[in-house]
Amino acid sequence: MAALFASGHAVDIVLAVIAAEFALLIAYFGWSPGRALLRLLPGALMLLGLRAALIGAHWIWIALPVTSSLPIHLLDLRAERPDGTRRPARSIRSS
Repeated sequence: MAALFASGHAVDIVLAVIAAEFALLIAYFGWSPGRALLRLLPGALMLLGLRAALIGAHWIWIALPVTSSLPIHLLDLRAERPDGTRRPARSIRSS
């Protein structure tokens, strides 16, 4: 089990599950490929950073995917829902 993590193959398994989820979102739930990619890419990038850390890669190969996941996540938060409706603005109540 330790070798599975030290080699980074544990992350490869999780990335394969994410790839299957991508296909499932498109084929069975009718998401557009762009929308599904926008939803899953931040997590996949963080996993790539984890994989780089597990195999002892140079720090830049850890930092690049992890930091690039934030703007993509923010784009996902700003995007429309799969059913085409916009997320409602949060109301601010004054007390």
